[in-house]
Amino acid sequence: MSTQVKTSSCQIATQGFGDILDITGRVAEEVRESGFQEGIATVFVPGSTAGITTIEYESGAVEDLKKAIERLAPMGIPYAHDSRWGDGNGFAHVRAALMNPSLTVPFSGGELLLGTWQQIVLCDFDNRPRNRKFLVQVLGS
Repeated sequence: MSTQVKTSSCQIATQGFGDILDITGRVAEEVRESGFQEGIATVFVPGSTAGITTIEYESGAVEDLKKAIERLAPMGIPYAHDSRWGDGNGFAHVRAALMNPSLTVPFSGGELLLGTWQQIVLCDFDNRPRNRKFLVQVLGS
């Protein structure tokens, strides 16, 4: 069998300010719809104020992640980006750079090979609600 690639664009509404949303179901759906049985799925969020990672998506772990990110790149301090552009989202750019914009997950039998308590999340750090686009590129056979 030859390897093929399918790319999908997905949308999700976010609240910004560290909003963390579970997108596992949507990624799994894109893998199933690809028809591939074996391969990898890459999830990518275009833009410089959001990121993709995995976490156990339960309220305690999500709150812990939000607090850890706030300690690393706090909202209430000066950022050179804000001085230059005046948009007040310097913290969002730093947070997104620390998080990374993409994640690759293997799949087999048409199913993502995530751990039992592992979900794929999109983190929106911007200082306003947004309709975020994320891409799912499935490479498989």
